[in-house]
Amino acid sequence: MGEALSSAYRADRGAVLARLIAVVGDFDLAEDALHDAVLAAAETWPGDGVPANPAAWLFTTARRKAIDRLRRGAARDRRQRSWGELAIAWDAGSPGPATGPIADDRLRLIFTCCHPALELEARVALTLRALGGLSTEEVAAAFLVPVPTMAQRVVRAKRKIRGAGIGYRVPDPGDLPQRLESVLAVIYLIFNAGYLPADGAELVRVDLCQEAIRLAEVLVELLPGEPEPLGLSALLLLQDARRPARTDVDGRPLTLEEQDRSRWDQAMISTGLERLGRAHDLGRPGPHQVKAAIAALHSCAPGAESTDWPGIVRLYDQLYGWEPTPVVRLNRAVAVAMAEGPESGLSELEDPAVAGALRHYHLFHLTRADLLRRAGRVDEAAAAYAEARGRTANRAEHAFVDRRLAELGGPDGARTPDPARRAR
Repeated sequence: MGEALSSAYRADRGAVLARLIAVVGDFDLAEDALHDAVLAAAETWPGDGVPANPAAWLFTTARRKAIDRLRRGAARDRRQRSWGELAIAWDAGSPGPATGPIADDRLRLIFTCCHPALELEARVALTLRALGGLSTEEVAAAFLVPVPTMAQRVVRAKRKIRGAGIGYRVPDPGDLPQRLESVLAVIYLIFNAGYLPADGAELVRVDLCQEAIRLAEVLVELLPGEPEPLGLSALLLLQDARRPARTDVDGRPLTLEEQDRSRWDQAMISTGLERLGRAHDLGRPGPHQVKAAIAALHSCAPGAESTDWPGIVRLYDQLYGWEPTPVVRLNRAVAVAMAEGPESGLSELEDPAVAGALRHYHLFHLTRADLLRRAGRVDEAAAAYAEARGRTANRAEHAFVDRRLAELGGPDGARTPDPARRAR
């Protein structure tokens, strides 16, 4: 795939696929048609040049490819009845306006896929795979499950949609709140997949982070009286504000403590704090608001040593009431270590409910390694760093671990005071 096509695909895939699914009413057909369009672009763009509107070109070509596929299909194919609808002559530069209470195609599709007939994890996995443009491997990493398990969930979700006759339509306004939890989860996981990709050379996939931020803002506009969309939007802004300082000049990751906080985006932080305040004023707390409050304490502290770590521990206690997951306990252990010392944090991590559930999660091993290093347990720290390195394919993360291992090899590297917080 050429550079121009690769760029267009990453930037526009979600929007093009969302509109295709809305038109053809079939998930697999839309994906196949878009794949055909990408192959056609790879053949024609080198000779004809990149079109002025790559997204419109891909959509128009994919729509034609979908018609071709349906025409070639047997008459018994239930999808055959709808192929004529695809022949609507939309202008190549404008695929046509979205209609209904949700004006954004991608958000409309997220709400559609988050149908109550599907299990929560299936809803999230399916929409991450489609709109987030994530590979099955990346979606599996987001859920901390094996790749085959995630592949089966996605297949079952598609079959459920077909078998139950779930239409790709805009939900009625009254149906929106009951799907909100799933939609929030999808947007948050899209952001997380961009904030720390499972593989590749980049520490951040900016396109995914920006798309999640955009979708959260659309959701705030759609449901202005709901506090959790405001909380999610605040959380994403507060976290993304750190992006300019998350790597050194060579692109190697820096921990939260190592970052130059003067490089954090203060305008983005101000907007995030304002949205968190609006959510708080609505008087209905929720997990995304609590996560945003944790991010706010980091954002408002001039340095790691002046951060309100006991306050962050209390917020994690609240969060655990909504989300009783090992990952929440992992993050809480870091805050405990910062408030009470590394041995206290390690004690939290030794709980089998945490260590057992997260044994395949590289950030568990990385966090444990940092706490062991701070506690002066050099050999154990080195082993934990090596374990973490082997459980991620992200080369930027490899560089971080290699730096830590090199420091451990020095005369005093393991005993240099350096907080363990890995959030970046």
